Order: sequence, then structure tokens, then C-alpha cells
Amino acid sequence: MGKPNSNKKNKDTREKSKVKSARSIVRIFYSYLLRFLPKQRWLRITLLTILAIVTLTVGSMYAVARWYIADHANQPLQLGASFIPAYAEKFGLDPQQTLDAMINDLGVKNIRMVSYWEDIEAEPGTYDFSQLDWQFAMAQAGGAKVSLAIGLRQPRWPECHSPEWANVRSDNMDEWYPKLASFMTQVINRYKSNPALDSYQLENEFFLTAFGECKDFSRERLINEYNLVKGLDSSHKLIVSRSNNALGLPVGQPTPDEFGVSVYKRVWDATVTHRYFEYPFPAWFYAFLAGGGKILTGKDMIIHELQAEPWPPLAEIVDSTTAELNKSLDARRLKGRFDYGRATGIKSIDLWGAEYWYYLKVMRGDSSLWDVARQEFTKARADNTNMQAQD
Repeated sequence: MGKPNSNKKNKDTREKSKVKSARSIVRIFYSYLLRFLPKQRWLRITLLTILAIVTLTVGSMYAVARWYIADHANQPLQLGASFIPAYAEKFGLDPQQTLDAMINDLGVKNIRMVSYWEDIEAEPGTYDFSQLDWQFAMAQAGGAKVSLAIGLRQPRWPECHSPEWANVRSDNMDEWYPKLASFMTQVINRYKSNPALDSYQLENEFFLTAFGECKDFSRERLINEYNLVKGLDSSHKLIVSRSNNALGLPVGQPTPDEFGVSVYKRVWDATVTHRYFEYPFPAWFYAFLAGGGKILTGKDMIIHELQAEPWPPLAEIVDSTTAELNKSLDARRLKGRFDYGRATGIKSIDLWGAEYWYYLKVMRGDSSLWDVARQEFTKARADNTNMQAQD
């Protein structure tokens, strides 16, 4: 009869010992911390308060990140890539051969495409969809799905791809917005019934004022465009992307079906250090952005651009040596970029730079990036197949 009480007493003793040990650790840490703090009491209290707030904030962010990663752990990873014909041509590549290689050699089955206003409606009221048509046809033939960028601001410099006749530089939005809305209507009506279409991406990083030759950042226009798209096609997902490393959560309208975030890791700093700069954000930071956004809005987040091309000192990649380009992105770093993307816990990731991988392979005889990418896309498909088999 005395043994249960004895066990309980021993358990209580162990618990008290743990608490005592924890308190001792805290006291030791606090004593050690005091050595580095100023002697003025008010200043110590201020610094300790700031430290406590920072610790609590970072701890809360990390907790949200871990929750998001765990909540999506059993979902398949959808890897994709952006494709822009004009960018392939800039490398001296044939755009159709490039896209064919992406789909049928790399195995890219999720492709982000663009619908540049300046290319499709070079003259008012005259539309040329031939280039986008063959891209959709090739995607459909290869079993790939398309996420179509729409609107004024779309991927690649100068971001806002408007024809001169539209006069979007004017401060009078009433003058040019109806022309944009008419163009968007033509694009959506042409492709909304296409079997390859999976989603739209509206206005690439719309509020990023520091990059691109864009003039208007009106939230009202973004809301109007959102309503326009949904009014024309409510059956496909609509994605709105934010800038990459800003610490903020989506609280304003519109609320799309999904949010997008871009992730850049290694760039050339041409302003201060004149060196390569590695963004210090851990992968869980983006899990926090995704998790925080989902808590607020109930919507998930994709990575619409995961940097997978170099950012060298020279403005044009073709003007840089392969050795210089490898300082920004080589095969080892590209493998790490895929690993980093997976570590965010975000399950839809579009790589940024597939045209460059193909250029390096075809024009410079270096297939190292292409081979890494093929292995990663193959691995993702295999993992998804195994996940489905286990279900």
C-alpha cells in the first residue's frame, strides 16, 4: 500500500528538482547577461524590455511558421517554372525549343506564362495572340498546367509592359485604365476555357514601388481589376503577389484565392558594398509569412518566384563570364535553392530562371544547372507518387 505513495513522492521530488534546475539556469543566464548591460538601472530595464519583446516576437513568428509547415506536411509539392519567350530570345535561344525542353526534358508541369500588353495589342484594338497560343498548345500537349500573368505589371523588367499608345504614364487613370481593362478582358475571354489554364496571377508584386518602371500603385485599381477578372472567370484561381522580404501580412483588399511571394537569396549589391549579398532570412521566415496570412485571411501562399538564376555585377547575364555567374549561382547553390524552397513548407513553388539553365547548357556547353533541375523535378514527382500510394 505504501509503494504508490512512495512513487508519487519520488515523482514530486524529480519535478521540483527540474524546476529548481531551470531557475538556476535562468539566474546564471541573467547574471551573465548583466555583465554586458550598462550599470544604470533605467537603461538596463529598457534594454531587457526590448530584448524580451524581440524574443517574444521572434518566438511567436517561429511558432506560426512551425504550425504552417506541420499543417501542410502531407500535401504534395508542386514545382513549376516561369517562361518568358522574350527572355529566351535575349539569350539567343529559340523560345519554342526552350519551352519544349522545359516540359519534355526537365518535366516541368506547372508553367507561369506572361501576357504582355505591348506585345499582344501593339496597335489599339488589334490583337495578336499567336505567341501565347503556341505556348498554351505546347503546355496542353505536354500535360502541363498554366498560371497566366495578367494586368499591366508582369514579370521581368521593366515590369509594366504597356504599349506607348496607351499612355499609362498619364496621371489621369480614367484616361488609360479603360484601355487596360479592355485588353485584360480580351486575354481572359480567349483563355478561360483553355484546358491548360490553371490560374491567373494578377499584377506582379503590385505594391513594390522600388523596382520597375511603373507609375500607378492605386489599391483601387487593383480591386477593380480583381473584380473584373472574377466577373469574367470565377472558375479559376486568382493569385495576387507581394514583394519578397518585407515583413508584413495581407490585411487590405482584395483578398485573392491565393497569395504569392518571391524569394531572392543572392544578389549583387551595386549600391553600398559592391559585393554579393546573401539575404539572411531563414526558410521558416517565409513559412511565417504564409502562416500569418492564412490565419488572417484563410488563404494559402505560393512562391511565384524562387530565384534560380544569377544576379551578377553586369546588368546583362550574357556579358558576364561563366566563372562570374557561378559566384552568384552554380550547381551547388541551385541544389541548395531547391532545398530552401522545400524547407519553407510552401507547397507550390515556381522557379525563376529556367531559360538561363537552358542557355548555359546550349550556348555555353555547361549542363550542370539543367541536370540539377532535372533531378529535382524528377524527385518531386517521385515523392508525390509515393505520397499518393501511401494514401
